[in-house]
Amino acid sequence: MSERWKYQIKTGGIWGVFMTVFNVLFDIKEIPFSEQVATPNFYIRAAAYILVGIFVLGYFTWKSKNKKINQ
Repeated sequence: MSERWKYQIKTGGIWGVFMTVFNVLFDIKEIPFSEQVATPNFYIRAAAYILVGIFVLGYFTWKSKNKKINQ
């Protein structure tokens, strides 16, 4: 696996997990944790955050990192 993909998976995956946990904690007063995790909507949102983190956030941070290194 190339260094770019390793970097994208690492940074985007961390961001996706962070956003999922943040959303659970944000809604915990209205909906208990066990109910949030029991719905398919939770897993769809978690997968969406992780995929967006890997492919969008990871890509743009990789480009900016390379741009910084090459200058």
